[in-house]
Amino acid sequence: MKNTALTATHEALGAKMVPFAGYNMPVQYDGVNIEHETVRKSVGIFDVSHMGEFLIEGPNALALIQKVSSNDATKLTIGKAQYSYLPNDDGGVVDDLLIYKLKEETYLLVVNASNIEKDWNWISSKNNVGAEMRDLSADYSLLAIQGPKAIEAMQPLTSRDLSGIKFYNFEVGDFAGIENVIISATGYTGSGGFEIYCKNSEAKQIWDKVVEAGAKPIGLAARDTLRLEMGYCLYGNDINDTTSPLEAGLGWVTKFTKEFTNSEALLAQKTEGVKNKLVAFTLDERGIPRHDYDIVDNDGNKIGVVTSGTMSPSLGIGIGLGYVPKDFAVVDGKINIQIRKKAIPATVVKLPFYKG
Repeated sequence: MKNTALTATHEALGAKMVPFAGYNMPVQYDGVNIEHETVRKSVGIFDVSHMGEFLIEGPNALALIQKVSSNDATKLTIGKAQYSYLPNDDGGVVDDLLIYKLKEETYLLVVNASNIEKDWNWISSKNNVGAEMRDLSADYSLLAIQGPKAIEAMQPLTSRDLSGIKFYNFEVGDFAGIENVIISATGYTGSGGFEIYCKNSEAKQIWDKVVEAGAKPIGLAARDTLRLEMGYCLYGNDINDTTSPLEAGLGWVTKFTKEFTNSEALLAQKTEGVKNKLVAFTLDERGIPRHDYDIVDNDGNKIGVVTSGTMSPSLGIGIGLGYVPKDFAVVDGKINIQIRKKAIPATVVKLPFYKG
């Protein structure tokens, strides 16, 4: 089991620790609902240092990124980030990721913890253009400071104007007494805030100063309920090696203005139309939908499966995502979630669940 630079800090704070993607990670401190509400109304800090970071450099860096990723990285300028995914050769998704343009010919790819080795091997296998690749995952920490009060609370820690960093933009500057930190206006919660990339040796100082400034420590359980209320995909649940990115609703980051891995087959699928769609739903009665629960029609026939589900702390009702045939993927349409022996009626809704 790997540790992050902050594992001892989490343990000292009394966090409940669990194995996650090969790391010893804090799942909660004070309770999921309390931590969830903190991020929605104030400001919290997550240790997400288990995530992977690859540096792609050189004259052919962009060519490699364009080849392996679905989005159009030529649109990136220095100081901007974009969401994308790595298609595989079979119509599925290797991983979803963030791509940062640090300098001309220098890009940072941020990948999911469980996929670091897989992604590295995949990108390496496609690198016949001579791009320089470095895996920085073991040397860098990532802290997510999230919530509507993030700017106000964190501004005293930096000389940079945090309110001036637009969504999916970043700056490199001083933060919490450390120089050359990436301050990125990105996150996985839908409540605003920043993600801070730093060296492992700097993580403790930054964590301590952020907490002193008013951020409450938040665990991975609340991270999951927060992202689900926004309808953000979780790799391994909502997307994986066999799911179609177009069925998953990732058409908006699939740019057919260029050629990329399996783009021809994905374009054909877009032209023909998808058979299934990832939909959001709310339960009409009390219940909690869970990953892998069956979705059934009114006659009890299985039509799909729940990929993510929870009791929404913000809304107080059961919410979830799942794949169904496109005929059932109509907003305000009715489906049923099989919870033990009972089919609970549910309504297909438009994302996000949490409207702010």
